[in-house]
Amino acid sequence: MSSQRKLLVVQIAAFGWNLLRDRPERSDFRATQTIFPALTCVFQAGFRTAAQAGTHGLVANGLFFPDLTKVLFWEQSHSLVEGPRIWQQSMGEAADVIVTPAPIHKHSGGMIQSCYTQPADFERVLNEAVGRSFNLMNYWGPLANHKSSDWIVDATCAALGTAAAPDVLFTYIPHLDYDLQRHGPNSPQARKALDLLLGYLSRIKRACAEHGYDWLFVGDYAIESANRGAVFPNRALREAGLFRTREISGMDYTDFFTSGAFAVVDHQVANVHCRDATSRDAAAAVLSKLPGVAEVLDTPAQKARGLGHRRNGELVIVAEPGAWFAYPWFEKKRAPDYASHVDIHNKPGYDPCELFFGWPPLSVSFDTSKIHGAHGRVGPGYEVAWATSLSIDKEPSDVLDLARQVRGWMQDTIRASR
Repeated sequence: MSSQRKLLVVQIAAFGWNLLRDRPERSDFRATQTIFPALTCVFQAGFRTAAQAGTHGLVANGLFFPDLTKVLFWEQSHSLVEGPRIWQQSMGEAADVIVTPAPIHKHSGGMIQSCYTQPADFERVLNEAVGRSFNLMNYWGPLANHKSSDWIVDATCAALGTAAAPDVLFTYIPHLDYDLQRHGPNSPQARKALDLLLGYLSRIKRACAEHGYDWLFVGDYAIESANRGAVFPNRALREAGLFRTREISGMDYTDFFTSGAFAVVDHQVANVHCRDATSRDAAAAVLSKLPGVAEVLDTPAQKARGLGHRRNGELVIVAEPGAWFAYPWFEKKRAPDYASHVDIHNKPGYDPCELFFGWPPLSVSFDTSKIHGAHGRVGPGYEVAWATSLSIDKEPSDVLDLARQVRGWMQDTIRASR
């Protein structure tokens, strides 16, 4: 691609159009519908392929791997995304530049903070340019805050001016997500977080102008008030005899080998994996009656919504507005050891309570009533905000259409450089 035409794409967590409702900055942005389900990894894979989850296969942040009989969240391997990419971003791809958190968890407890980078010494280059290293404690957990975005914005602006700067760069600003989940989208904390974001974007625009980049800012999902509270599908499946556990030292651990059905919950959406047709029908009957469940999608219904990939569960459930799905099947006194820790990769379900400290000290909360924002649903009222310096031919019908137009811009730029 010609060095005269370069592009920075900024994915902004939780940048819903609803946040700009009463803001003068509203005129600087436009609204469009996002990807279903409205989840981080689904959005990233969808935007880079311009395809729905049923095509690219990254159907949620957490996936059940039948060969392992195990649930894993936030896996970053490029092979999880199927189909041609607009650009590369995951670990293992042939990208010129990759920067992503990759801490080392020590056997003695604690962790060594580190990033996986391509080139291998690019972490050092960025840390020297920014003047500090990335603190993973600010990126997730009870201490998560805007300092994570501070570093990312500093590093992004610095990267634009390095010799390794690519012609197309994708970055991510996370901090809105924390306070919107903790306090809700209408809270004073949310307004303060939005003020910080708008300041970051102004700074990024200046850096793009300095280094010859066009820019695209796009929200990945809109967070709504979680006024209906938590819904516990695995408790309902357990009471029906479908979800099974193993008692280990007085704690209830999953037994996915013998369970007839279990839900891998992910904010307002959950993939329900069933052993056979009988278990599927039984699970559908249980979950369709569970308060807070708006939809129970079998495979044909999933395909109609852009899902139906082999990684989807035999059922997909969607929460009612204001509700969200909590992963526990247990009461606190019988909770597995990992439940009281920040353990985002190994918990078999997303746990927003990790944003709060619990008791005893240094543990995380079990109190789902502390969560005041949720996401995953799409439709009217769930649009995301976006803006760009590119010449967009037509108003995009949704985020995937926007991605297709970006791909067209890139192809035109490549042709013009030859």
